[in-house]
Amino acid sequence: MPSGKTHDAVTLLLIVPTFALSYAATTNFPVSMTVAAAFLFGGLMFGPDLDTISRQYSRWSIFRMLWYPYRSFFKHRSRWSHGLIFGTLLRVVYFMGILTAAAFLPLLVIAVYFTAETPDPADFAKAWSSLGNSVRVNLGDKFLPAVFFGMWVGAASHTFTDMAGSYVKTGRITEFL
Repeated sequence: MPSGKTHDAVTLLLIVPTFALSYAATTNFPVSMTVAAAFLFGGLMFGPDLDTISRQYSRWSIFRMLWYPYRSFFKHRSRWSHGLIFGTLLRVVYFMGILTAAAFLPLLVIAVYFTAETPDPADFAKAWSSLGNSVRVNLGDKFLPAVFFGMWVGAASHTFTDMAGSYVKTGRITEFL
């Protein structure tokens, strides 16, 4: 299995080709920069090794506690953490859920303590929707898909590196698919 240094090196080596391919496909500089930045984030901070005590996990510093439930739930190198199809999608959904809970729980405690009324979860759904609309209005319709695509490609580069290492050692790669 490649080391954290190897994964970081692969991410850094692929940042320019990722930007170039994105620009060739879109001819849109801001979208290509967004894809490249998200690729870098996906490769260095949001990759499949968040299910272990790894470089990616350690880079979250005091916020790494947010990834503890994820680490506890997913087996390392499973198709759910390292899988090309679901890995990044599950991490994005998990992270958005954690952010929602991190915002909702303190407000719930404050509301119950001061007003004895609980906030409506639908209000949080409206807030996320408003945030998404604001991003689309201010950064364009292509921003969120570009972010997700860049993060997916960054995580996929990690998975492909692991697949190559596994294939060299065992001749099998099916555990990632």
